[in-house]
Amino acid sequence: MDTTLAGILFLGSLVFALAVVYRPLGDYMYRVYSRPEHGRAERAAYRLVGADPDAEQTWGAYARSVLAFSVAGILFLYGLQRLQNHLLLSLGFGPVKPDQAWNTAVSFVTNTNWQSYSGEATMGHLVQMAGLAVQNFVSAAVGMSVAVALIRGFARKKTDRLGNFWVDLTRTCLRVLLPVAFAGAVLLIAGGLVQNFSGGHAADTITGARQLIPGGPTNWLEIFLILLIPIALCRTFGRLVGQNRQGYAILAVMGTIALISVSLVNAFQLAHHGTVPTAAGAAMEGVETRFGVANSATFAGATTLTSTGAVDSFHDSYTSLGGMMTMINMMLGEVAPGGVGSGLYGMLILAVVTVFVAGLMVGRTPEYLGKKIGRREITFAALYFLTTPALVLAGTAVAIALPEGRAGMLNGGPHGFSEVLYAFTSASNNNGSAFAGLTVNTVFYDTALGLCMAFGRFLPIVFVLALAGSLARQGAVPESAGTLPTHRPQFVGMVVGVTVVLVALTFLPALALGPLAEGIGS
Repeated sequence: MDTTLAGILFLGSLVFALAVVYRPLGDYMYRVYSRPEHGRAERAAYRLVGADPDAEQTWGAYARSVLAFSVAGILFLYGLQRLQNHLLLSLGFGPVKPDQAWNTAVSFVTNTNWQSYSGEATMGHLVQMAGLAVQNFVSAAVGMSVAVALIRGFARKKTDRLGNFWVDLTRTCLRVLLPVAFAGAVLLIAGGLVQNFSGGHAADTITGARQLIPGGPTNWLEIFLILLIPIALCRTFGRLVGQNRQGYAILAVMGTIALISVSLVNAFQLAHHGTVPTAAGAAMEGVETRFGVANSATFAGATTLTSTGAVDSFHDSYTSLGGMMTMINMMLGEVAPGGVGSGLYGMLILAVVTVFVAGLMVGRTPEYLGKKIGRREITFAALYFLTTPALVLAGTAVAIALPEGRAGMLNGGPHGFSEVLYAFTSASNNNGSAFAGLTVNTVFYDTALGLCMAFGRFLPIVFVLALAGSLARQGAVPESAGTLPTHRPQFVGMVVGVTVVLVALTFLPALALGPLAEGIGS
């Protein structure tokens, strides 16, 4: 089958499968967050932390709970790593050095999952199970809880209550993430991961040995799982605000950006720019042959459009423009569809900015979902948007200026700059992927990237919750002839345009020094 056609079919089947589960999963999560009943296991969790599940919180109390829970997670995970040699199942590994323990603890608590080490040669079983794996669940649940709190800010009127963080966190873990993870794990094992029920494929290596490669549609399934919850949350949003069409509008924005991005990544990788890629028929360097260029490029697009950070090919080996697209995906704020929860609240911030811009154009106070967007609201939205670009650009500048930062670069020139820019973009946006050429297991990068991960996660969360509290205190503004319809294609196009323009104005100079310069010079 032609490579391009195979890629189109691969992408089309993903879109179809996501469309099938969009309504049932979105409606299920709506019931999870809207029903007052508490399960027996949930009540036990509330007693453990001393929380009253029937007492709702203001935005300040909600934010303090998020921060307290996250700080406790960082301290616990840091301690596990530093005391690893005294713990069971350590596999004989010594304590993780302080800067790397800090970096790893912040990475997993912020849902970044950045790893500057080889896990099999650094962490014992207990640290990976009780520390890293647990944070894979609860850090994602924090993002989803914050997204639901913001939605309540839009949906509620004349109140200062946004729900209860401990209830949202517990329900997300027990009712959403654990069931999805369990079902996904069974399907991945059946597809040949870890255990092999599919038989696999035998291949001869260049040394003459025989190797069995797991088979099954695991690449497709992993992309599906990456996108599943962020996509379905749009339906949950529509149900919670009482307007399903608003959920479809947000989904349309996400889908438009994602389709353009994934198509461009595929095009740049399949265009085989350069002598060697032209001879091979595509940019095959760093690509696993059983997946091929198109499927690998689709995976790269999906993982950088979300806060996943997983890779099945080396982004550092991509063409200059293909690698640039993976950076742009993160620079967009990972909103198409973004991380679990964080993608939705990031997109809603962009929707607020868009209606504010539209209001300025027509000389009318902007409104979104029946709430006025005034000075206070747009201030929080602007602070949210400005946080990660400031971290990315300042961090990159410091790293390039200092000998400690330049020492980690494998390559010089534009590609070396791209390695550093990618690292700070990934850390500040809580993605976790990297250009492999940069050595980051140093005191400088462990410290600097850890700070970017922490500020890039928690400052935006505080601004989102502050915005939610401001919106919840408002009454409903009735629609009038001058109200901007936010469910029509016109608004979808405006949000896409505002997103692209904001990112271009912010990051174009940095991209011109890195991947664009490399592409022109190659």
